[in-house]
Amino acid sequence: MKKMFCLLAIIVTFSEGIMNAQQPKGNILPYPIYQHKLPNGLNVVTVPYDSPGLAAFYVVMRVGSRDEIEVGKTGFAHFFEHMMFRGTEKYPKEKYSDALKATGASANANTSLDRTLYHMTGNAAMLDKMFELESDRFMNLKYSEQDFKTEAGAVKGEYTKNSASPYEQLDEKMNDVAFTSHTYQHTTMGFFKDVVDMPNQYVYSQEFFKRFYKPEYATIIVVGDVTPEAINALAAKYFGVWQKGDFASKIPVEPIQTETRYTHVQVPNFPPVVSLNYKAPAYKNNDVEMPALDLLNSILFSEKSDLYNKLVVAEQKARSINGGATNSRDPYLSQISASLVNAKDMQYVKDQIVAAIEKSKTTPVDAKVLADAKSRLRYSFAMGIDSPTSIAEALSSYVWVTGDPESINNEYVMYDNVTAQDIMNVAKKYYVNTGLTVATISGDASCPVK
Repeated sequence: MKKMFCLLAIIVTFSEGIMNAQQPKGNILPYPIYQHKLPNGLNVVTVPYDSPGLAAFYVVMRVGSRDEIEVGKTGFAHFFEHMMFRGTEKYPKEKYSDALKATGASANANTSLDRTLYHMTGNAAMLDKMFELESDRFMNLKYSEQDFKTEAGAVKGEYTKNSASPYEQLDEKMNDVAFTSHTYQHTTMGFFKDVVDMPNQYVYSQEFFKRFYKPEYATIIVVGDVTPEAINALAAKYFGVWQKGDFASKIPVEPIQTETRYTHVQVPNFPPVVSLNYKAPAYKNNDVEMPALDLLNSILFSEKSDLYNKLVVAEQKARSINGGATNSRDPYLSQISASLVNAKDMQYVKDQIVAAIEKSKTTPVDAKVLADAKSRLRYSFAMGIDSPTSIAEALSSYVWVTGDPESINNEYVMYDNVTAQDIMNVAKKYYVNTGLTVATISGDASCPVK
């Protein structure tokens, strides 16, 4: 579900306006991170990397489905992922596409709870043109009402296609049950009734763009055959005139959950699923709770775990089992899911998962098991940072929760500091019945577990 990790560690430098400062030893990312903030609030992050002639160019907008605060107006963060490819007066859709191809890059985007991410990887010598193209659409996006309605229809089609998946259906129902006030209640796609009504929201769509597509919500990340001086100069040249906004989302606070909740999707002849979704903390810099939860989930539910060996390998009652908490700006969920061979074993499998969790609350993790879990996380990161794109992707995942790419280094310090007691503490605090939402898929008419 999340996180990439690395074994290498060196001294990392960062700059604020190209003012270098030596960082402590032990950083997890083995490349220097340079940061420079423009007067309008846009943060510019540069990571030089040995990839001759190649660079990844990412724009992280810290706006996602979390920011859809008005009733009846969900799905707009994802909608703008689509609309941003509609073009401007200077670069209409086809002209933008042709100009981008000339750089050797192709652009794409995706949306999640807390962010919308725009990215391309191409010829580092063509970054001037990439900056020009991106700055134009981020500042000057223009679309007609007919274009808007056409794209709204495409979004509805995407929703319909996705909702054919029982997993998507379960995820949508689970969020709707697990949250009663916070905007995490709806998925990135939004509520279906709002997606259906989206063609009527042309005026609101323009308001959404004016609110959130502003420099203070944005971070540019460039990784590859580049220098921070050159990237900062390009950012100032093309994004320096981007006008700062003044809108801040007022996100509803989710009330404390006080009971176990249930939701179910009936799908005959489909592999049964049981998913335990516990309320989890928001991601915070220099806080041990999320790293401790990550290690707990790895120890209990990875393919190396005793539970996996029992349920999947020995007893063959489950096809798979996994668990993970999602990094998020506000408290979200830690999810443990099992795909079963037979629905009749669902209660048994759920009980086995709960029993493993309960044991973790009172039994300290063996020192070697904990050390091995930390090493696995580090090795998996090391295997993943082998290109400008993978590095930019890793940094972006921390930018959207904290606004600071250095959070990647801070987190791995916290992983190293996690103790057996920390793991017991988070298990006791978060893996409780009063914070649990049970979500299931089976051929039964209602949830078959208690």
